[in-house]
Amino acid sequence: MQTRVVPMEEGKDPTVLARTNQSRVFPQRLLQLLVAFLLLCLAFSVISVYMIRYFGVNSAVASSARPILQPCIEEPTGLERWIKPPSNLLHAMTDKELLWRASFVPRIRKYPFNRTPKIAFMFLTKGPLPLAPLWERFFKGHEERYSIYVHSLPSFQDEFPSSSVFYKRQIPSQISEWGKMSMCDAERRLLANALLDIFNEWFILLSESCIPLYNFSIIYHYIMRSRYSFMGAFDDPGPYGRGRYNENMAPEVNITQWRKGSQWFEINRKLALYIVEDTKFYAKFSEFCKPACYVDEHYFPTMLTIQAANLLANRSITWVDWSRGGAHPATFGKADITAEFLKRIFEGNTCLYNNQPSSVCFLFARKFAPSALEPLLLVAPKYLGY
Repeated sequence: MQTRVVPMEEGKDPTVLARTNQSRVFPQRLLQLLVAFLLLCLAFSVISVYMIRYFGVNSAVASSARPILQPCIEEPTGLERWIKPPSNLLHAMTDKELLWRASFVPRIRKYPFNRTPKIAFMFLTKGPLPLAPLWERFFKGHEERYSIYVHSLPSFQDEFPSSSVFYKRQIPSQISEWGKMSMCDAERRLLANALLDIFNEWFILLSESCIPLYNFSIIYHYIMRSRYSFMGAFDDPGPYGRGRYNENMAPEVNITQWRKGSQWFEINRKLALYIVEDTKFYAKFSEFCKPACYVDEHYFPTMLTIQAANLLANRSITWVDWSRGGAHPATFGKADITAEFLKRIFEGNTCLYNNQPSSVCFLFARKFAPSALEPLLLVAPKYLGY
């Protein structure tokens, strides 16, 4: 068999000829790949049209529009968004914004969720809570039935551990002065913050010198079953009652409507809303009730008597001792805490509870000095029930 010899053209390098032949083959392969890709795309398009026709356009669009990555934390979009209590009390709202927000009221009375009513314990203080260990014992085991709010001087920062019921319960505060409108502003601020929690049904104003006289269950049921809110609102014809009335209060308030009562109160949600939404009486009291007219003794009792007298028990549930005389009640220290002293608080009381005579008239007492804490912790199990 003879070998065929292909003569080379004169003057040409054989490697150049090989590259030329390869360049001719390469475009052919590229063309084949391109045709195959086009056929694949055509097939995919046909399948897509068939799938859309078979399964429906909406499902195809919905599946394609669904994001691949889901956020780690999603904002609640259901009812929880509206009923969940604020996780952080240190908001950035002004007082005007806060009062407006707190005045929101559901128009339908029946709640569409399981609601366990809570008591909002509102502490109006200058700084620390020296009797906090006693309160910690009082609250223990009742976490679903109370909430706590603390209004102190703006410069004060609490140092409660994360395990404390008072941990991060301070609200944005301002300086408040006894006997002036700034004191009522602080009380309205406490009420407004507490109203942001839809589960709060009753609101109790307390000071750092207050103690509970009964265990939590007794106090909770006493307040829950009462048809009235506990705020003193009596007509005092003397110089410290009607004698403080300013004729410029009319026509919003006339002298026959002028009332006086203790600063420390317990009110229900309806009355709390009356207080935070008030613009009618606030301006009058702010301008015309200044020392020697002490506005914290007259503003709320007078306003609520005008708006809802039938809802007031016209008495306070906080015991104080005025027997020593002076502008302030007696303060009790370590040496005062005896069995005889506690019996004096509990015995000999008579009042009306739901229009019936009762010997249980006071649920809280004041004023107790920090030195009273140790003996109070010792006697509390026997005499106070916690």
